[in-house]
Amino acid sequence: MYVDRSTVRSKSGKSYTRYLLRESYRENGKVKHRTIANLSKCKPPEIEAIRLALRHKADLTQLAGVRQDVQLEQGLSIGAVWTVHQVARELGIAKALGSDRQGKLALWQVIARVIDQGSRLSAVRLAGSHAACDILGLDSFHEEHLYTNLDWLCQRQADIERRLFQARYPNKQSRPKLFLYDVTSSYLEGTHNELSAFGYNRDGKRGKRQIVIGLLCDQQGVALSIEVFQGNTSDPKTFLPQVRKAAQRFGASEVTFVGDRGMIKQPQIEQLGEGVHYITAITKPQIKKLLAAGTIQMELFDEDLAQIETDDGIRYVLRRNPVRADELAASRRDKKHSVQKLLDERNLYLAEHPRAKAEVALRKLYAKIDKLKLAEWLAASASGRTIVLAEDAAALAKVSKLDGCYVLKTDLTRRQAPAKTVHDRYKDLALVEWAFRTSKTVQLEIRPIHVRLASRTRGHVLVVMLAYRVVAELARRWQTLDVTVQEGLDQLATLCATNVTIQDQFRCQKIPQPRPDLKQLLDAAGIRLPEALPCKAVKVTTKRKLPSRRKTR
Repeated sequence: MYVDRSTVRSKSGKSYTRYLLRESYRENGKVKHRTIANLSKCKPPEIEAIRLALRHKADLTQLAGVRQDVQLEQGLSIGAVWTVHQVARELGIAKALGSDRQGKLALWQVIARVIDQGSRLSAVRLAGSHAACDILGLDSFHEEHLYTNLDWLCQRQADIERRLFQARYPNKQSRPKLFLYDVTSSYLEGTHNELSAFGYNRDGKRGKRQIVIGLLCDQQGVALSIEVFQGNTSDPKTFLPQVRKAAQRFGASEVTFVGDRGMIKQPQIEQLGEGVHYITAITKPQIKKLLAAGTIQMELFDEDLAQIETDDGIRYVLRRNPVRADELAASRRDKKHSVQKLLDERNLYLAEHPRAKAEVALRKLYAKIDKLKLAEWLAASASGRTIVLAEDAAALAKVSKLDGCYVLKTDLTRRQAPAKTVHDRYKDLALVEWAFRTSKTVQLEIRPIHVRLASRTRGHVLVVMLAYRVVAELARRWQTLDVTVQEGLDQLATLCATNVTIQDQFRCQKIPQPRPDLKQLLDAAGIRLPEALPCKAVKVTTKRKLPSRRKTR
């Protein structure tokens, strides 16, 4: 590593000097150079201090022999921020966000979300202990700047996603021919978010308003675009905007969309443009309708795939999953056992309390049966003061007839996609579900959503999607190590710079050699730490302060 100095003279005769912190490395036997930081704005004494530190990088204690007033102190945490920043650069996220102040603030929001999930306020506090400003080249900022930055992200989301898509698929010939799409919901604690509404809550949180989130991925499960809808938007209404997005924003043609059952219905199919195909699944009532019409037969449901092609060009791929069938049968047995347990409790109560009424106990039992959705084949009746259960074997056989059976629907011909390909691509929707789980749970925690405006809600969700891209990439690079992404980042966060101060004014940040476990993480991630960083000495503080008097218990 060295400081590169270059002077350029303009036509007017004025000369300009620039200083770059650079390093040399070999790649395929050739010597190449990489720029670490631009030092042109640093003062000459600061540049000289960096040169001095690099000259004695093997042993900084030698600086004491050169100058007696050299001070070494622990600096800011650098390991986690540098790692996430480098991965974001390699994925094209940093370039897609841009190099201006707003782009750098957005990049810090992504990095902060990966390292330590929280609000904009916590992201500012995080920047106070990590070398965010030195690595990103940022001046001081506070939480209001980050809230405004969410508005900026929302306004430029289409352009950011387009740049990310082009970075992943630079050649038109390599662009994906298949997209995976699914939706989820995220409930809100408050009631003032502009996009919040009551709808089908997948989190099982009754009485909570929510937002609906749609995620579009390529066939490898890499997130390409994310969109936030009003909380009461049904799944099918979110589908056609994704088709238009793929055509207009990503320039996709002759593509196939894979969506879950209930996502791609007949009205949506009829509005698909020419060259746009689909793979989806049909619901149990639709399967029963096809069976009644004779389009498909029960004998076709087996562990091996079967397919039926209709006269209108629609193909149905059928299969019976025995594992799923056993799971459903076990679930029914557990539910019946729960009802039986309540029945035994009620019968014991009736026996011990002569004034208790059997009709009341029967009502409670039927409420339990209805709640567990067992009324089709399980009934209860009172015989004197004793309640008994009655199981209808024929009804149970009818209910369990389609256990483990599922039918996929597509307009792709056998030549375009064999049955196995259709089946495998539909199962790839699990990649989107994994992205949702990662984004909604411990790793990224999309909620709680600490914003109210629609633009800031969309900006926040976009930050989470970009952070997921980084987390997924780190998980891939660290898959051979016995460590989670969060554990790895927590360990890297312990790597701090060493501040070198000379005569109380010359200053640089020396990066120490990482200990073996951190070096293993860095090597597996393909990350090279710089030997030194310029120190901007930027102090980041929040506008909102903690109360002066706080409870200690």
